[in-house]
Amino acid sequence: MDSLFNMLNGLHKVVVAIIIIAIAFAISMLFTLVVSLKMKGTKSFFVTSALMPMIVATVVSMVSIFLDSTTSGAVRIATVAVALGLVRFRSVNAKAEELLLLFAGIAIGLVCGLGYVAFAGIFAALTAIIYLLLTSANLFNNMRYDKEKMLKITIPESLEYDDVFSDTFARFLKHNELIEVKTTAMGSLFKLSYKIELKNKREEKQFIDELRTKNGNLEISILPFVGEDKTL
Repeated sequence: MDSLFNMLNGLHKVVVAIIIIAIAFAISMLFTLVVSLKMKGTKSFFVTSALMPMIVATVVSMVSIFLDSTTSGAVRIATVAVALGLVRFRSVNAKAEELLLLFAGIAIGLVCGLGYVAFAGIFAALTAIIYLLLTSANLFNNMRYDKEKMLKITIPESLEYDDVFSDTFARFLKHNELIEVKTTAMGSLFKLSYKIELKNKREEKQFIDELRTKNGNLEISILPFVGEDKTL
């Protein structure tokens, strides 16, 4: 499998680079559309995933053009690494699969930028297929940590939170653990975060309604539990 730069050596390298960038965009669009069948991502993630490989391919193809054939492989790799180091993105509360697919997009763009568009297409197809298969498989659904939730309760500062919810927790929860206490609204409110597991998922609304009677109808939320540090 030869590089497109070698296969189309009759064309100007800039023209070949433009062809590579167009192919990288086509591959990334198909890849993003396929993984979006299972990925519950945002519009910004979709746009980032679709454009990331094209941007990386542009950087790498320009490096390939401006470094002549006598340049050693080590120098080429170092130059590409420095170039890619300039490309930064932020992901607020990113899920692990979002970061995984963004790194896959970088890999697709890197391979395309070197001219190996066929390999990039095969890699994208295999990654998308494996991703769909793994996300469709009924894995970990019955594991305990898949059932654990994050309960967040806002209470007034005057409320003693040590045991005010004890009877409600005992009735509705298999277990609970207080993992964070912080003040808000200039200290007039407390926000409590618990790791919980409900005895019966169908009783979630009844559980929240009873908590509301005890916290003065302030904010309550139940979220998937993603770890005590709540970050990846």
